[in-house]
Amino acid sequence: MSAMPLMPAAFLGHGSPMNALERNRFTDAWRAFGASVPRPRAILAVSAHWHVNGLAVTAMPNPRTIHDFYGFPQALFEVDYPAPGLPVLAEEVADTVSPDYLVGLDQDGWGLDHGTWGVLVHAFPDADIPVVQLSLDARKPLEWHLALGAKLAALRERGVLIVGSGNVVHNLRAIDWKNPDGAFDWAERFDNDARQLMLERPHDIASLASHRDYGMAVPTDEHFLPLLYLAGLASAAGKPAEVLVDGYAYGSLSMTAYTLGGRCPEVAQGGEGAAPLDTTVPPGEANI
Repeated sequence: MSAMPLMPAAFLGHGSPMNALERNRFTDAWRAFGASVPRPRAILAVSAHWHVNGLAVTAMPNPRTIHDFYGFPQALFEVDYPAPGLPVLAEEVADTVSPDYLVGLDQDGWGLDHGTWGVLVHAFPDADIPVVQLSLDARKPLEWHLALGAKLAALRERGVLIVGSGNVVHNLRAIDWKNPDGAFDWAERFDNDARQLMLERPHDIASLASHRDYGMAVPTDEHFLPLLYLAGLASAAGKPAEVLVDGYAYGSLSMTAYTLGGRCPEVAQGGEGAAPLDTTVPPGEANI
């Protein structure tokens, strides 16, 4: 049997769940990335929306599509992403992260949340590649997540595409509805400094915890943590990440996406921005 190619990895800034239904330059970048990579054996997804007190991995043969949000149009709740699971990969993940303790192979508790399927519906619209999702252990510090990302590098050699989904800057309570494609100065500063690290010293990404704008950019860490997994993979590979696409939404969300070892397709930097949020839901309450 021929050797599998070393699979790329990516971090995709997912923004509003409505991006799953929209066509814009961010979703175009996700689609172009998916079309540019070798066909993976499977996808391991690290999403901001499975943030629990423990490290777990989905192990069901047919993960359900989770609609973990509210206040959005019915069409979004009707989205189904019927990708199969791959229980054997769940066991490989458990072996790979050892001696870190995996609390369980999840047979029926979770599935694919919108942080995962919201980007994969564009990157891999046929939903014919097995997908396994890894939880974020909310108890652990940034350095632990960075180190865990580095451990996962071995899976890239076995045909596994690793995708993190979150946002470098994610502050729903600071949203400016009048600024759909812009950013506050603090959001730009933090996003730019994160970019410098990802492109030059990804192993230092956890140092952003001391950044003067960290408290505003990362009021809670669940959307930031998936970035550390790509940074860990980049550190293990001994090479920096590359920007796939960048931009902002509503002042306080960064849509910046990165790739490692993949081709960065040409994507227009102007034009239509991120999908709209639902203005009927208080920004501190929406789950995006």
